[in-house]
Amino acid sequence: MRFLLPLLLFIALGALLFAGLGKDTRRVPSPLIDKAAAAFALPELRDATRMIDSKQFAGQPYLLNVWGSWCVACQEEHPVLLNYARSKNIPLVGLNWKDDNDTALRWLAALGDPYDAVPVDADGRVAINYGVYGAPETFLIDGAGVIRFKQIGPLTAEVIANEIEPRLAAMGVK
Repeated sequence: MRFLLPLLLFIALGALLFAGLGKDTRRVPSPLIDKAAAAFALPELRDATRMIDSKQFAGQPYLLNVWGSWCVACQEEHPVLLNYARSKNIPLVGLNWKDDNDTALRWLAALGDPYDAVPVDADGRVAINYGVYGAPETFLIDGAGVIRFKQIGPLTAEVIANEIEPRLAAMGVK
């Protein structure tokens, strides 16, 4: 009897750990969903004299994609972003996170530039306000400035089709 309780606890703990192994780590529920997106005003990567203010996107939904030239997964998702940008449903804003400006510019020149605006978050403070802990991460923000979806990890055509497009359709965007 003395060994039964520890054995049962060990089995229960093992079952919990095993159940957690099957979870998709990109589907982490965000406390920011349905909350106002953090405001920002940052310099534009391609023209540092120009400021990108989140207020300029008011009244229209947009995607905020957090990326860096140092990010291998960002390279993986880049063709998806280029393809999505061709559809021009909504603005695509590329928050350049903790990156070297010259390297980021060369990266976009080499791989293509899908972004309508590229604010530079050199110190990472804006990304912190969005709860970013790794790149890439993408946020769908509605016309009222509310976060409606967060993708942790690379965007895929499936995520766009199954998660982003239905939400855009619900917002009246085709």
